[in-house]
Amino acid sequence: MHDVVVTGIGATTPLGGDMPTTWTAMLAGESGVRALDDLPDDLPVRLAAPLRVEPGTALDRVTARRMDRCEQIAMVSAREAWADAGRPEVEPERLAVVIGTGVGGVLTMLEQDDVLERSGPRRVSPHAVTMLMPNGPAAWVSLDLGARGGARTPVSACASGAEAIAMGLDLIRLGRADVVVAGGAEACLHPLPLAAFAQARTLSRRHDDPAAASRPFDVGRDGLVLGEGAAVLVLERADFARARSARPHGVLAGAGLTSNAYDIVASEPTDQARAMRLALESAGLEPQDVDHVHAHATSTPHGDPIEAEAIADAVGARPVVTATKSMTGHLLGASGALGAISALLALRDGIVPATRNLDELDPRVRLDVVRGEGRRGDWKAALANSFGFGGHNVCLAFTRA
Repeated sequence: MHDVVVTGIGATTPLGGDMPTTWTAMLAGESGVRALDDLPDDLPVRLAAPLRVEPGTALDRVTARRMDRCEQIAMVSAREAWADAGRPEVEPERLAVVIGTGVGGVLTMLEQDDVLERSGPRRVSPHAVTMLMPNGPAAWVSLDLGARGGARTPVSACASGAEAIAMGLDLIRLGRADVVVAGGAEACLHPLPLAAFAQARTLSRRHDDPAAASRPFDVGRDGLVLGEGAAVLVLERADFARARSARPHGVLAGAGLTSNAYDIVASEPTDQARAMRLALESAGLEPQDVDHVHAHATSTPHGDPIEAEAIADAVGARPVVTATKSMTGHLLGASGALGAISALLALRDGIVPATRNLDELDPRVRLDVVRGEGRRGDWKAALANSFGFGGHNVCLAFTRA
């Protein structure tokens, strides 16, 4: 099997319009969560983490109008990652794209339904189908880059972005591609998704202090905060990258995927831990090799302690742990890709961002969770967890370049 390196990264998030800005904000402990003023008065939750920079600033107007917001931000992030990688010269048939999403073009779906009801079928956009389809982000990026080695779209709820990266790893290891552009995108800040998550009692209602609403592992957490964003990595076969003198950010060493077969929403630690063990096996690592874990940790009362138990079971309590959703909110299908980049940069730069809003650690969380300020160290290997409704568990393993 071929070794796989990460040569490019890109993102647009509630913390910044690109990955360097986002990473700087993460290390500074900033929050992208705020109260939204343009929502219906009767909506029970009015907190979210919207993009810091609108995607239209990076796309031409004609192209942007043919895309759903989810597709726009995937394109913005992919272009940044491609430029960061040095725009590799690769045969189109050996270049693949894998962009995951949880719900895809839901904003287009809801908007065009309003148009249909208000103005009739003749006013529905002729671009509606290609704007709302979940494979739209991968399709648009493949068109932009001329990728003919496949354009794929894993849809596994909040694990989608991480599963896309795992799929990219497989494509290269199996010899089906030399370069894969992989990641996730999500944009669904709308009254309906907010109301639906609120009815499921998963959202924080800390309206008095929005920046403190997302608080993974904290004893006072009361739910997650919905966010929007995209994150993309350029994966390359290691010898292909060496041949063009590319300087990788790090190594995508392995991946593990499992399913709980337990409950459509609730999770349990056994198969989360098994995903971590499979990632270690795939990477040729032992539990004691892991220095850092980027936790999925969404800030829900039920989910955080379960993941903490799984981490302790799989790799013990020694690795330093962080949860950057405390700053970005939960980017759903993009969250796993952004978490992967955070873990990768922690190894590259030797610093793990602190978990924001962690005032009192839940006593059930027996882990070394970084808080206050970032933790510096000589980190060599990291895991990035991502879990989704439906029982999807993905763990990615990275090592320093």
